[in-house]
Amino acid sequence: MKILAVDSSARAASAAVAQDGRLISECFVNAGLTHSRTLMPMVDNALSQADMSIDDIDAFCVNAGPGSFTGIRIGVAAVKGLALSNGKPCAGISTLEAIAYNFADENCIVCASMDARCNQVYTALFRCEASKVTRICDDKAVSIDDLCAELSNYGEKIYLAGDGAELCFAALGGKLPNAVLAGENRRYQRAFGTALAAFSNTELFNDSALLVPVYLRPPQAERELKLKKS
Repeated sequence: MKILAVDSSARAASAAVAQDGRLISECFVNAGLTHSRTLMPMVDNALSQADMSIDDIDAFCVNAGPGSFTGIRIGVAAVKGLALSNGKPCAGISTLEAIAYNFADENCIVCASMDARCNQVYTALFRCEASKVTRICDDKAVSIDDLCAELSNYGEKIYLAGDGAELCFAALGGKLPNAVLAGENRRYQRAFGTALAAFSNTELFNDSALLVPVYLRPPQAERELKLKKS
């Protein structure tokens, strides 16, 4: 099975072609450029490097959230369009789960977190063991202090990953010696991780009409409007 995976859920963006769990090609950019400008050229580049055309792809997947509201919409719209125009299935993958797959070859717990502003993070915990990633809890939006308290319940090695990892690491202040800040090479979500999550959850593939963004909380503008009306 050949999958084209896409991520534009945060500052970084990437596209990857994978076949049966093996990476064929991948393009990754973390320069803060507008995803609407960079995403489709990266898709074209990933296909070109793999010596494939869009017709060779069997299915599509994308990080559907949590993350940047605009970034998620761009990625989901791109994959919906590709899947619909080619009559292929697609899947929405948790951005946090995609991050965890960067550590699939470790024996550890991964605390995947993304900066949600206002001293909060989008987060979920995963256990990696024997090249298998198992979810410990659902994706959620919590305060950094609450997340730090939750991490204290685990004595295993914990990798802090995602663009919220540095905030959590700083908040821990060395109080949890088994919590390690992941290196830059594995800290952020990558489209290959998205593809690996899709290969492990093939039941997620469905008609493109069913693919929608996943928001753990309303956009800031909507929250502010609600406050004004209350």
